[in-house]
Amino acid sequence: MSWGTTERITFPGSMGENLAARLDLPPGKPKAYALFAHCFTCSKDIFAAKRIAAELVENGIAVLRFDFTGLGHSDGEFANTNFSSNVSDLVAAANWLSEARQPATILIGHSLGGAAVLAAAVDLPDVKAVCTIGAPSDPDHVKHNFSAHIEQIEATGSAQVELAGRSFTISKQFLDDISYQALEEKISRMQKALLVFHAPLDATVSIDNASRIYQAAKHPKSFISLDKADHLLSRREDTEYVANMISAWLKNYIGSEDIKHNRSLSSEGEVVVKETGEGSFSQIISIGNTHIMRADEPLSIGGDDTGPGPYDLLLAGLGACTSMTLRMYSDRKGWPLDNVSVNLSHKKIHSRDCESCETSNSKLDVIDRTLTLSGDLSAEQRDKLLEIADKCPVHRTLHSPVRINTVLMEEK
Repeated sequence: MSWGTTERITFPGSMGENLAARLDLPPGKPKAYALFAHCFTCSKDIFAAKRIAAELVENGIAVLRFDFTGLGHSDGEFANTNFSSNVSDLVAAANWLSEARQPATILIGHSLGGAAVLAAAVDLPDVKAVCTIGAPSDPDHVKHNFSAHIEQIEATGSAQVELAGRSFTISKQFLDDISYQALEEKISRMQKALLVFHAPLDATVSIDNASRIYQAAKHPKSFISLDKADHLLSRREDTEYVANMISAWLKNYIGSEDIKHNRSLSSEGEVVVKETGEGSFSQIISIGNTHIMRADEPLSIGGDDTGPGPYDLLLAGLGACTSMTLRMYSDRKGWPLDNVSVNLSHKKIHSRDCESCETSNSKLDVIDRTLTLSGDLSAEQRDKLLEIADKCPVHRTLHSPVRINTVLMEEK
């Protein structure tokens, strides 16, 4: 099994068509599996789905996100689908996951996908927790997206509707299906822990929908306001907040044991870096046997900015080592150093522009490091600490000849 990566898979949906999916896996054994249902006419790769899945993976939870029939990369015709078929697709995804890996214990749905997970939860006994994000309390709510075409749909059987810059065929059977859903009654029978996210300023699905969902549900249930978030959670800080809140809330229902032992594939003193399968450059980094983080490139050079870049990590290592070295030295001397702050930046310059350079290379790497030392230190003490900064181990490594031995390992 891959770790900290995304696997591309397909499975048969409720209408017999192949559905495209991504299974996002954390390092080591997943603590739990979650199913993510995307919003109306969206796809599994919408920004909110990707970011929430990434955050949950970093908390040890595997996430299966898929495209409903006729959407994204899944086969089939959207015109032949409806809300009921979406719910059935969700059940099919849960069945695939149960057979291929292990049963999903968490359902997460965004917008109409939120309504779908509420409807499907009754028929999925392994599910312990359900989360909705900006979900309507009645699938019939989506009609407002194409209200100007309803008369044509009723009269001719279908109409071409522009939604989010794309053309979709909305059929009469779709309208009929969403008109006869008794979602609030299903919510009352759900018997699962429920977490409702909704933005008070959501212009697509009003906040009163969250109230009706919450009132229909039995305890345990929780509500979290998303303050200034928009319906699609287009701001990264909103998606990260949702994912972090889900992870914290789930500890009550899938176990609160420490998952660090399952999150790392590296041993003490070792760093393992591997592609996540998301975007062009996104990496997962396992450090020792307890720490995990991400790395990426910025948007300006084709990355997704899901983590710091390689030079950012280099500067962070030098900065951390500098600060720690100054702390150890001052503590040993008994000096009144209250706080250390290290600011660093990296650039390349032509060697001819550097008077003190002895290199013949045309380009020279330059790291600018600025120290801020707080405390009642004398001028002599500050000067000595400035000298000591150049003696930190990482600084010395960067100035020393470094041999990097690279070998190719056979894939297991």
